[in-house]
Amino acid sequence: MNPFAYSRATDPTQAVTAISGKPHSKFLGGGTNLIDLMKMGVETPNELVDINRLSLAQIEELPDKRVRIGALARNSDVAEHELIKTRYPMLSQALLSGASPQLRNMATVGGNLLQRTRCYYFYDPAFPACNKRKPGSGCGALDGYNRIHAILGQSEQCIATHPSDMCVALAALDAIVRVVGPNGEREIGFRDFHRLPGNTPDRDANLASDELIIAVDLPAMPFAARSHYLKVRDRASYAFALVSVAAALDLDANKNIKDARVALGGVAHKPWRANAAEKKLIGQEANEKTFQSAAEAELAAAKGYKYNSYKIELAKRSIARTLNIVAEMTS
Repeated sequence: MNPFAYSRATDPTQAVTAISGKPHSKFLGGGTNLIDLMKMGVETPNELVDINRLSLAQIEELPDKRVRIGALARNSDVAEHELIKTRYPMLSQALLSGASPQLRNMATVGGNLLQRTRCYYFYDPAFPACNKRKPGSGCGALDGYNRIHAILGQSEQCIATHPSDMCVALAALDAIVRVVGPNGEREIGFRDFHRLPGNTPDRDANLASDELIIAVDLPAMPFAARSHYLKVRDRASYAFALVSVAAALDLDANKNIKDARVALGGVAHKPWRANAAEKKLIGQEANEKTFQSAAEAELAAAKGYKYNSYKIELAKRSIARTLNIVAEMTS
């Protein structure tokens, strides 16, 4: 691990000021991903600004029935909060499916948004070809061992996947990320927060280096109470998703679909909003045939590689299974 300076911030303005103009500085929250990357030599900040003393851990209902989650709220606290469990069960389930209890007790919502990929080639600085770690060096996964890699939205520069479970649920919920920087506060819709790799795979999010995440807002979405998060992985705990699905359905009395939200994890460089699947679902009867048709539509443009083509069929089946689970729930 490289030497670094350390300081503590007592309010968001001080935190932003401390890091402004210092592109090699990082905010330190739970540190569950950042410290690992520093130990590996992937991240080499020359200064850490500790934000753990900021008052950003609230979970509260706003007057318009939205729910605001502070960026320093711990994953375990969010997952077990009554507002989240009753109104947004897929988010609670997603959080509880990630990592271990010990890590969930440390990990923060803001840090979860900024998790880095678990691509083997990114995580190993001894391997030279990784455009995400070293732009212009190539992508070792393209012709290498790519079992966990992307099948949607990838580019010739990078086929890494986003690792977060929480973010898949937030994508389905149309969450809003609130940030503050030298020019004040702004809101970023979740669709626009994370980036596809394109020609700049080293940039994971549309967030400036001197901007601080302060909260995530969840919309008032009554039918999100009928939702589910499914995670398919190699072992039952402490493993990242091969494919995951967050889904919610708004059904009428005849089980016709009035509205739908579907997002996928483990398949792309960012949490993947399943727009094609949603379009196929709305106005149709909630049944197996409809769900399979939606899954086929979403994966029509998928591209597999030597070791990960299995993900295409796995994603289709996971979408249909999750929608079946949601449709069978009582309202």
